[in-house]
Amino acid sequence: MNNKLPCVFSRLIGTAMLAGLAVPLAAGDWYQDVTADSGLDFRYDNGMTGEFWFPEIMGAGVGLLDFNGNGLLDIYLVQGGALGADTGPGDREQGDRLFRNDSFENEAGDWVWRFTDVTEQAGIDARGYGMGVAIGDINGNGYPDIYVLNFGDNQLWRNNGDGTFTDITAESGANDPRWSVSASFVDLDGSGHLDLFVANYVSFSFAGHRACRSATTGAQDYCSPSAYQGIADGLFRNLGDGRFEEVSRAAGISGTARHGLGVIAADFNGNGRPDIYVANDGSANSLWLNQGDFTFIDDAFLAGVAVNADGAMEAGMGVDAADYNRSGRDSIFITHMRRETNTLYRNDGDGWFSDVTSASGLGSPSFPFTGFGTAWLDIDNDGWMDLAVANGAVVVEESLVNAGDPFPYHQINQLFLNQGNGRFEEVTRRGGTAFEASFVTRGLAVGDLNNNGRPDIVMANINGPARVLANSVDNGHHWLGLSLIAADGRRQLTGAVAWLLDGDELAVKRRSRTDGSYASANDGRILFGLAAQGEARRIEVHWPNGQRERFGPLEVDQYHTITQGSGDAVADGD
Repeated sequence: MNNKLPCVFSRLIGTAMLAGLAVPLAAGDWYQDVTADSGLDFRYDNGMTGEFWFPEIMGAGVGLLDFNGNGLLDIYLVQGGALGADTGPGDREQGDRLFRNDSFENEAGDWVWRFTDVTEQAGIDARGYGMGVAIGDINGNGYPDIYVLNFGDNQLWRNNGDGTFTDITAESGANDPRWSVSASFVDLDGSGHLDLFVANYVSFSFAGHRACRSATTGAQDYCSPSAYQGIADGLFRNLGDGRFEEVSRAAGISGTARHGLGVIAADFNGNGRPDIYVANDGSANSLWLNQGDFTFIDDAFLAGVAVNADGAMEAGMGVDAADYNRSGRDSIFITHMRRETNTLYRNDGDGWFSDVTSASGLGSPSFPFTGFGTAWLDIDNDGWMDLAVANGAVVVEESLVNAGDPFPYHQINQLFLNQGNGRFEEVTRRGGTAFEASFVTRGLAVGDLNNNGRPDIVMANINGPARVLANSVDNGHHWLGLSLIAADGRRQLTGAVAWLLDGDELAVKRRSRTDGSYASANDGRILFGLAAQGEARRIEVHWPNGQRERFGPLEVDQYHTITQGSGDAVADGD
């Protein structure tokens, strides 16, 4: 199919699908902070005591999942708390929290935001020093499970399907006791079971704590990751019976020790197998190419995604991948430390990438900020993938120190609008007061929380409130939503790819995924923005096992459940 993409792309340039690159948007803020009245009352406590323990500056993530199968995305938030050599997980007064989405449309047709803390009734007692969360249905029963990443032992919570969870960490064999931050559930061998890749950070101990100082103020500050040795990531193979086997050494990844923070899985070289990309903080990034026999080769340097165009290693924090330019290939966006700029690696095909950060317009606006969570999303449903970036410093902001700020690491978050010509415009101010506010943001997850076809954003902040930002763009654009389900009608098939068809040609690509960002988990459903086109559309789905099917026409402005095996088969070569 790939040999058709260049001609398809050229032909589409003149069609209505690619017309209107500057479609005017409705007046008013694009995002509304609806947290205060929603009942989502959560504040991540990093437990800082003035010792500048390194983990204090790094958390935390946020996870989106429909844990009870009612069609609404719920929110899982990890917690930090007291931190020190004598503090264990059971000593923390606060733990992670699960908020059930009880939002509804009232009689007047207005959406009422409601989130209910159901942590205790769900049976969750997670009191590790929380970093991140990954979501995946490990046993294929149709209910998403939760993997919590900690500074210390991780936890795997099995969804029982009745609104409760069971801690199966010990019997599952999926624990990684090192400092873990992000993870990806992905079927790496086509077995139909989700395997687990865990991105680990540094080897930090309280006894080995180092005192570092700010280059601007000279006062004590948090160290950079170079002060500590990086550690290898972990890979766990799903055995299909609720257990995992660690296969890091046999898979070939255990010999690489770096500073992993973000991870995303996608088929980057177009051979039909999912690969793993890891954003490393201050060390070269890793691109683990899937060899098909559960072994992997790090091809990041040859592919052009290990370092930037200047050959410099950067402070990789968050990462996401998508087909932003309608080439049919997933490109990589990665967030970095201030004065480094974020980086866009354009996928040029066959596993080769080019650093197009400067040409895309994404470099200069990111220079003053330290980016963490990030996601590709179509903010305005014009059919082009935009970017959201969560920012927060890791070394003190001198202006905030001078102002007497007790936690002087605040920065604004950012939005970038895809212009449809390879360039992006920073539109943070158009995002509204929700983006103008200054926080120390880390985790960022994207999902349609009220099922209106517009992607919402949830952010986690250090020593600040978690925030729900509702997408309020109202420009009359249409959309098409998909939930891609396995043939048994239960498990959501992350890793599946859907194409919007223009006639009989592949036009716009979207990939189902929950991983990416920083320490966070996204909505696994697919959203196609259709701009002003309101007619029913046909799609082609490429399933993880290589099967291809066509569906539709599908009515727009609603979600459709697409079940593997129920469409019209596409023969090889078509």
